[in-house]
Amino acid sequence: MEFPVVPNKHTSLLHAGYHHPIHRKWQANAQITSEMLMYPIFVTDNDDVEEKIDTLPGQSRWGINLLVDFLKPLVDNGLKSVILFGVPVKIKKDPVGSAADDPNTPTIRALHLLKKAFPKLLLAVDVCLCPYTSHGHCGVLRDDGTIDNRGSVRRLADISMAYARAGCDMIAPSDMMDGRIKAIKDALVEEGIAHKVSLMSYSAKFASGFYGPFRDACHSTPGSGDRKCYQLPPQSRGLARRALVRDIGEGADVLMVKPGTPYLDILRDARELAPDYPLSVYQVSGEYAMIWHSAQAGVFSLRTGVMESMDGFLRAGANFVLTYYTPQILEWIKEDSN
Repeated sequence: MEFPVVPNKHTSLLHAGYHHPIHRKWQANAQITSEMLMYPIFVTDNDDVEEKIDTLPGQSRWGINLLVDFLKPLVDNGLKSVILFGVPVKIKKDPVGSAADDPNTPTIRALHLLKKAFPKLLLAVDVCLCPYTSHGHCGVLRDDGTIDNRGSVRRLADISMAYARAGCDMIAPSDMMDGRIKAIKDALVEEGIAHKVSLMSYSAKFASGFYGPFRDACHSTPGSGDRKCYQLPPQSRGLARRALVRDIGEGADVLMVKPGTPYLDILRDARELAPDYPLSVYQVSGEYAMIWHSAQAGVFSLRTGVMESMDGFLRAGANFVLTYYTPQILEWIKEDSN
């Protein structure tokens, strides 16, 4: 039984509880560990090339033949999981994203390579049509330019199964089509592999202005229109809550809120709606760039800005964070342990 603290003249005195560095550790709800970090990796079919991303400083698109050498020191430093984003440049794009599940697509080739090179590394894959469609949208379009949700879900399920067969540990559909979680889970069950391939839903993904550098990285800016009809409106707390509940009901194993910092209230809602589910948050490219450029301008040190953002995510209820700062955080964790 918990007993309420009886107010007295000393209960308002707090400094004694955090005056020492060890005290401050005790006061923390959670502290970031290597297991809490998932590193987004852009994989291209320019096999021997590292392509720097100007709007995402310090990040690159990686050719298949450079991936193992790039990741090995990070794995040695504690990296536990990655999420792969395919960025095809040689494969022809079409209206239905046929190249997404082609055996020669960068994601499938990377899965085969990394599963062999790093058998203990958790391999998640982003599932979306936008990098592979000629129109740049996340689903299949009707003749009038609107989303064909049913056709999109069929394609997403097919792509997911191709990635699952190639050895991924986690499927992460980011498209925001209605019903895709159920379709993918049903396909995994039918294939007999639902017990070993988890499903992480981008459940509360907002039509945010913070995605610009990512679209440069993936060459996935829509050719026309925008994504506001399928990504959530930024003001829509109610829709986000409904999407989270829906995806739980359809079989999601892990939930996500994206972006992170502007949507900490949604992250807290997700934790309260789904207290027993793993919850992730994506610190997206614009958040990354904002912290990076602020540190470059001397507003704060990079470590201070990054780690305070991590504290906010964990305090709001996240179990793990997708962040481009994973390599730096792994190094800082290592420094603190020595």
